[in-house]
Amino acid sequence: MKNLILASTVAILAFSVLYSQPQVSFDEYFINKTMRIDYFHVGDALVEDFTLDQIRQQGIWAGNPRSPLDPFNNGRYYAKVYDIASNKLIFSKGYDTYFGEYKTTQPAKNGTKRTYHESVLLPYPRKPILFVIEVRDRKNVYHPSFSRVIDPNDYHIITEEPARGDKVFEVLKTGDPHEKVDIVLIAEGYTMKEESKFAADLERYTKIFFNWEPYRSYKKNFNVYGIFAPSPESGVDEPRKGVYRNTVLNSSFNSFDSERYLLIEDNKTLRDVAAQVPYDAIMIMVNSARYGGGALLNNYATFTSDGPQNEHVFHHEIGHSFGGLADEYFTASVTYDEFYPQGVEPSEPNITALLDPENLKWKELVLPGLSIPTEWGQEEFNNLSGVRNALQNEKSLKIDEMKTEGASDKEIEDVKKTYAERDKEVNDRITKFLVEHPLRGKVGAFEGAGFVPKGFYRSTVNSVMHKFTNEENIFYAVNEHAIIRVINYYSE
Repeated sequence: MKNLILASTVAILAFSVLYSQPQVSFDEYFINKTMRIDYFHVGDALVEDFTLDQIRQQGIWAGNPRSPLDPFNNGRYYAKVYDIASNKLIFSKGYDTYFGEYKTTQPAKNGTKRTYHESVLLPYPRKPILFVIEVRDRKNVYHPSFSRVIDPNDYHIITEEPARGDKVFEVLKTGDPHEKVDIVLIAEGYTMKEESKFAADLERYTKIFFNWEPYRSYKKNFNVYGIFAPSPESGVDEPRKGVYRNTVLNSSFNSFDSERYLLIEDNKTLRDVAAQVPYDAIMIMVNSARYGGGALLNNYATFTSDGPQNEHVFHHEIGHSFGGLADEYFTASVTYDEFYPQGVEPSEPNITALLDPENLKWKELVLPGLSIPTEWGQEEFNNLSGVRNALQNEKSLKIDEMKTEGASDKEIEDVKKTYAERDKEVNDRITKFLVEHPLRGKVGAFEGAGFVPKGFYRSTVNSVMHKFTNEENIFYAVNEHAIIRVINYYSE
């Protein structure tokens, strides 16, 4: 692991040019407070509109005053702030949204319109500004889609504090929020009687967070808070099971009808809860034993407190929301339709369309002598994955048939156990293939990423962003490098 950190450090120097940007004097344009712009995002695959909901003044600005401009060029949306008097860009932030994913689904392509509530946070301006939201098109080019002149002295701006009064835990405090990454973990689906469980889970996941690199080596760069916002009922919505729980953030599995995808739709409550502490990143800890989670870049990550492979899922989702990393797997079914257009270079730092092999975005980290693209035995892996998928489909059909015929619970459980044994055999073969792979951990360009087997490439055979097997609890060099850049953006 020491060598991986060293490689990442070298890469930071090589990529330092990406931080070159115009200088903005924070004190000239902003005061040490937060402006929260709430809006509704409406539309389908072809049409999307933004309508303003409200503007709020909140507590201190948690961000780094030395870095008001986002250097990452990541996210489907970019919020930009211009000083009216000089027309100078003084703040920017890339991010993803629930709607941004929705518009890639089949219902959106069928013309079904949805409405989502969203927020953008920015340092509170001293003088009138032009606030702009840009939308990335299918060729990854940004276009302005919404704009609003905002006078910071407008009496319509809400200055009252949300009357939450939730219990705040200061888990780790290493310094001024302006100089640290401020993380908040928020309780979801914990009742008043489960405060002690939340406190224990909060301590456990803080340890899990700093057990992994690069967070372990950068622990001094973080502040960590927890917020206990109690729910009337314990748990989470599970629509396919007909289970619905009254919870503070209204989290639910089956987002976009994907069984394990766990997101929230009550953005306004989320932002009111989170506003009780300074924060750069939100992690929502859902009180559930199910496998699942979700994430939106510079928005939030969800994970279940007691689910299988919980440590792996936790870091995978934070890799998305905080590190700006893409999914590197291609074998699992998703409800997105052409999430990444063929022939267009993705904005995320860890996958590529390899349109210019000589200038691979992580070429400084490639193992010397390794060919680009890199042969890794994809056909053998696909065969193993095909067997696993066939087993899962066969199991689902068999159980549905048994339920229709009125089989007993015991008979169904016996069948599940039989399939679980067969599934384990296949998973063991997949794990062996990956763990014993001769190129394990080596950086190259391996085909298969971004939900598709062809046309997109990842940097290593496997990592926590791949999800090919949960045995690989390492980000590896390219992903670590991307996360370190984000840490430095907030704290240096």
